Amino acid sequence: MVDTTRKCSFCGKSIEPGTGSMYVKKDGTVLFFDANKCYKNMIELKRVPRTTAWTEKAAVEKAARIKAAEKKE
Repeated sequence: MVDTTRKCSFCGKSIEPGTGSMYVKKDGTVLFFDANKCYKNMIELKRVPRTTAWTEKAAVEKAARIKAAEKKE
């Protein structure tokens, strides 16, 4: 049996095998969360990862905006 690390569906951090939680939506989509904080933000509060400042996806989005602004000038 091979255990692989997974990425949190909300913040993007790696999840060690045997930790975190898995959420299966009604349509069959599987989401993995490293902490209850990520689960609550995505499922209960319906927040978008790219607009939440502390997530990896928000950092990527911010870098893309800065790069586009520099290109424009």
